[in-house]
Amino acid sequence: MSSRKGTGYSAARIATRVAALGKEVSRECEARRLDVVVTLDRGFVFAADLMRQIDAPVVCHFVREEVRDVEDSGHARREVFFGSGPELKGRDVLVVDAVLESGVTQDFLLRRLGESKPRSIRLAVLLDKPARRRVALEPDYFGFRTASNEVWVGYGLAAANGMGRNLRQLSSGANGTRRKSVKGRKK
Repeated sequence: MSSRKGTGYSAARIATRVAALGKEVSRECEARRLDVVVTLDRGFVFAADLMRQIDAPVVCHFVREEVRDVEDSGHARREVFFGSGPELKGRDVLVVDAVLESGVTQDFLLRRLGESKPRSIRLAVLLDKPARRRVALEPDYFGFRTASNEVWVGYGLAAANGMGRNLRQLSSGANGTRRKSVKGRKK
């Protein structure tokens, strides 16, 4: 267990950053309908706040990843599956997730959604961890870039015990579930 003090982002700092992202998305979608695809379980809080900041008609869709162990020619491996996706032909699509680490799951989802031939498809994440990337994928919009070893709790992200999603701030560190507000660090 680490003895260092945890770091984080205050609720006010998150709200300011999400508002700025909403303005950026609004400018780029030019008041056209935007289909927002939200990944459950981590992305729902960020997505709700982000959608309220977008000045355009929004239709919301939810997808949930399912990780399965499969056997192929005697070799076990893990695969990610998503249920049937929404019909997005000709639509502007924004995929919203909380954290982008390896990018494998998001890359798979973006390719899967791209099969329905949307007009455009973009990715928004709250936390970007580029040092852990295993695929050539960068978010179109991100809230904060952070170290790969940080484990974040709050603002929709849960600790290992499932607690902390309801916290208004984001905390990292050993326990990650502190109730008091955490001062944000500079970008």
